Amino acid sequence: MSAREDVLDRVRSALTGARPVGPVPRDYRTTGAQSSAELLDLLTDRLVDYKAGVHRTDEAGLAGAVAGAVAGALAAAVAAGRSTGAGGRARLVVPPGLPPAWTAELDADVVVDDGLTAQQLDALQGVITAARVAVAETGTFVLDASPDQGRRAITLVPDLHVCVLFAAQVVATVPEAVALLDPTRPLTWVSGPSATSDIELVRVEGVHGPRTLEVVLVG
Repeated sequence: MSAREDVLDRVRSALTGARPVGPVPRDYRTTGAQSSAELLDLLTDRLVDYKAGVHRTDEAGLAGAVAGAVAGALAAAVAAGRSTGAGGRARLVVPPGLPPAWTAELDADVVVDDGLTAQQLDALQGVITAARVAVAETGTFVLDASPDQGRRAITLVPDLHVCVLFAAQVVATVPEAVALLDPTRPLTWVSGPSATSDIELVRVEGVHGPRTLEVVLVG
């Protein structure tokens, strides 16, 4: 008997004679009562608690806020002894559908993703994307691989992720976000920079994705 068969046999034995599972209660809270301003404040608080940078702006200041977020993150990378590109000039990848106006004030080279390999992505310093929806109560935003968000790989390999969120995309609860998502799309739920505390409870950042997350919150 293989280990898999042994485990399944024990599961079957444990379930023998078990009572049928009853209906799952669905009386949990599914919506929030906060105003738009309160949702933005709550999302900001949660993101900061996760050690993400938050840059509040309006649509007129969007390009400047993106440029400022990138510049600040790259300056911190230099201070930490990490590379910021050949000749000191950073290169950032963007998905094909990202509005060019968002990157108009960047002091960096912009590379539009056309199927870049993991090695090519690893040589870049960051990525800029939009998002589908954000959950204020959990400090989470969701990517669904739409043209302004791109492939999952471009948000997992580079060291910096700058995400642009609009006030209209922010909801209070996870059920509200789930109702807006297409479950057939590749969904990536992001709550702060990549980090783990699995090893001796020591927080390590950048383990399975960007170690630096900057959110530009518009509205």
